[in-house]
Order: sequence, then structure tokens, then C-alpha cells
Amino acid sequence: MSLARMIRSAMGWLVASFYGSIMLVTMTLSAIRRGPRAFFGYKVRQDRPKCLDDPDLGTHGYVRLESSGLRFHYVAAGERDKPLMLCLHGFPECWYSWRHQLKEFRNSYRVVAPDLRGYGETESPQPFGYRGWPNFSLSHLTNDVRELIEALGYSSCTLVAHDWGGMVAWNFAIDHPDLVDKLIVMNIPHPGIFAKYLTTHFSQFRRSWYMFLFQLPWLPETLVKSFDFEMITDTFKGKEMGCRCSDAITDEDIEAFKYTFARPGANISGAINYYRAAMKTPPRSYRGMKVTCPTLMIWGDQDGALEVGLTEGTDKFVPDFTLKVVPGASHWVQQDQPEVVIGIMRDWLKE
Repeated sequence: MSLARMIRSAMGWLVASFYGSIMLVTMTLSAIRRGPRAFFGYKVRQDRPKCLDDPDLGTHGYVRLESSGLRFHYVAAGERDKPLMLCLHGFPECWYSWRHQLKEFRNSYRVVAPDLRGYGETESPQPFGYRGWPNFSLSHLTNDVRELIEALGYSSCTLVAHDWGGMVAWNFAIDHPDLVDKLIVMNIPHPGIFAKYLTTHFSQFRRSWYMFLFQLPWLPETLVKSFDFEMITDTFKGKEMGCRCSDAITDEDIEAFKYTFARPGANISGAINYYRAAMKTPPRSYRGMKVTCPTLMIWGDQDGALEVGLTEGTDKFVPDFTLKVVPGASHWVQQDQPEVVIGIMRDWLKE
């Protein structure tokens, strides 16, 4: 291990320990105030919420990928002879975050929204828990996308992605330009911009506290499960991060996302290991590496986790680049203002 990497690792652990100490005190006080039974009283969801079986959203399917052997779950809408629109979700979501796009674009595309590796009904590689983080590196995640396109019977796709799915999509478009016809990313910066911005803008560093917290073992998993997955409710409906449109996320929608982490046999660490692998893997250089396909970035300007300034400079990495900012929309832009996002997508795809 190089000296620079050792210093980077030590600094990461220092920051993670700082936020971990704060969170541990906060969680302990919450457990005392509301009672340990409530704190540890999460329930396993045995059955899918009805909204996940809505026939208007499409049909459920499964494919087993060749190199990993993992069985991937997806929901598909539209005829098989139409071009593929592949939609990749973020954290802490699942395929259901693309419910509006599944219904809207099914007449023009074969729209497929998978549960990503370790999420929902897609299998998670062994070992479970913290020690499984090496299986969630970007190389594994982008290879999943490549094999998924092939398993679905296609040679390329229009790739649509949000949050962590967007980070996978950026890297996939760089490494496999022949497999991406067009790229649409939502509220996720180009990876070549994010690292530098994080170190030069303390306001963004503070917003990214959870990324450091997630480097610790067991504590993030305990946080996610506490008070019956209350963190998920706060994420989508809370003041800081939640959708700005009060009716954008229903209680049943929340149950759908909780099911992702609370279904029988779920590996809660899987989703968190995305963050662990990202920080523990040596950083990639994006200098001179272009995204060659036409690219649309949609950004909700009320994102509680990522600043709008992260969009600046993207055109240096993407020659054919279009930015559309959605005023008043949260990080969950495609769910917060689905009609606006769909309109932007449809207009751009026609160009």
C-alpha cells in the first residue's frame, strides 16, 4: 500500500470515527427516550406490498448472470421488440423508484428497472455483512449492467440512472461506450468532479457525513433498522432530505422501500457496502476519459445531500451534454416531480 493511500485510509477512518461517535450517542439517547424495545423493534416484511405487484407497472422477471451467478430481479414494461431503456436506482431505493417511467415510456421502449446487486429480490453475494464489501466495487457493478443487457437480449440501451445507479451508469458509459445509446443521469455528479469538489467545498463535505459513517462496521446497519427502518421514512419524507411535494411519496411507497431491506433473507449490508467499496478501493483517474454518447443530466435543486455546484464542469467530460435543473425538487427528483422529469426526458429523447 502506498503512503498516499495509507494517509487517505487513516483520514477516512478518523472522520468515520468522529461521525460514528456522534451517531452512537444520538442512537443511545433515542433508545433511552423512546425505549429499547422500540429501537430494536423492526419487523421482517413477509409479503410484498400491493403496490409492488401493480400490473400497470409491468411484469416481474428474473435472470441469472453468468460471471457472478447472482439472480437479478427486474420489472419490465413494453414490448420486447422495442429498444431497451434500462433504469438503475439509488440508495435506499429499489426498482420501484422508476414506477412513473415504467408507465410513461412503455409505448416507446422496453423499460426495465432491476433491483441492483444486494437490493430487494436480487441476490447478494457472500459473505453477508461488512466483510462482503469487496463484492460491491464499481467493476463488479458495471459488469452486472453489461451482463444484464446481454441477458435481456439486447446489444445496447438508453441508460437512465439516479443516485448510486447514476455512479454506476457514469462508469459504465465510460468503459462500454458501444453499449450506451444515450445516457440520462439524475442528481449524481460525474465521478471526475465529485472527489475534487468534496475536498474544496466544506459545505458539501458536511453534507456527505453519511458516506463516512457508512465506512464503520455494524453501526450503519443498526441505524437503518432502528425504530422499524425509520431512517427510510425520514429519507423520503423528512425535512432535510425528503420530497418537497407532500403527496409525492405515500405511506405505501415507504413500505415498498422498507421491503427492500426488511424482506426475509435481506442483506442490509449490501446497500451500505456500495459506499464502503467506493472509499476502500483506490480512486480512479478520469483525466482524458470522455462520455461519448449524448448525455442528459436532470438535477433537483433542493437536494439535501448534493449541491447544485456539482453540475459545473460536467461538459469537460461530456462533449454532448445537456443540463436541466428542476426548481423546488429534492434529491428524489424523478419521484418528487415525475411529470416535469418525464417531460424533460421525452423532449430530449426526441432530439
